[in-house]
Amino acid sequence: MTKKRLTILQLYPRDMNIYGDHGNMLVLKRRAQWHGFDVRVVEYNPGDTFPETVDIVLGGGGQDSGQDKIQQDLLSIGPRLRKLADDGVPMLVICGLYQLFGTFFKTQDGHVIKGIGLFDIETVAGPERLIGNIVTKSDDFGDIVGYENHSGQTFLRAGVAPLGTVIRGAGNNGQDEFEGARHANVIGSYLHGSLLPKNPAIADWLIERAAVNRYGTFTPATPDDRFAKLAREHAIKRPR
Repeated sequence: MTKKRLTILQLYPRDMNIYGDHGNMLVLKRRAQWHGFDVRVVEYNPGDTFPETVDIVLGGGGQDSGQDKIQQDLLSIGPRLRKLADDGVPMLVICGLYQLFGTFFKTQDGHVIKGIGLFDIETVAGPERLIGNIVTKSDDFGDIVGYENHSGQTFLRAGVAPLGTVIRGAGNNGQDEFEGARHANVIGSYLHGSLLPKNPAIADWLIERAAVNRYGTFTPATPDDRFAKLAREHAIKRPR
């Protein structure tokens, strides 16, 4: 019997993958296989052909120079990404691409890097880096454990839902106790680590949303999450 297939699109792995965010793709691929799916991973870099079939979109973090490098290409595929989001395709974008899924990122020297406006958020470079272990509380995912390392301060405009509320750490800006943003089935976050190995509930949610969107149903398996649980416990105990 032929397995159902899910296609994961990894955005700009060449320029936006400096904090180990490639690990999110590895986790999604393996967990989707455990749940019974055949998985196809497509890497998309500037100038590549955008795939016709996309079930999950992933994006990572990068330096300001990396954001500048991909900006024009990202703006060119922005309408397709917004259409995918409107169609319910789940996405996870971390740090640099989280910022550029918003309206803009303004660097320390005043340079404005325009985003695609999928999130109604704006980001400005702050005077110091927000760095360290972080725990946030989410109604959907429980405690989300990760590691933040960013100087950008992101502010959610009215009506934008955060991913979670900060229990320990700085979050989006160190001021309003929010971390990340959500829109439809799209999640933006500053949490590295990578995020998904220590937060399998988010990985399985992305897979479920993709499966239901593509096939109308999802029957989960029961992966052994002992090591993820252990990693979470150790991460939560580590000092900031």
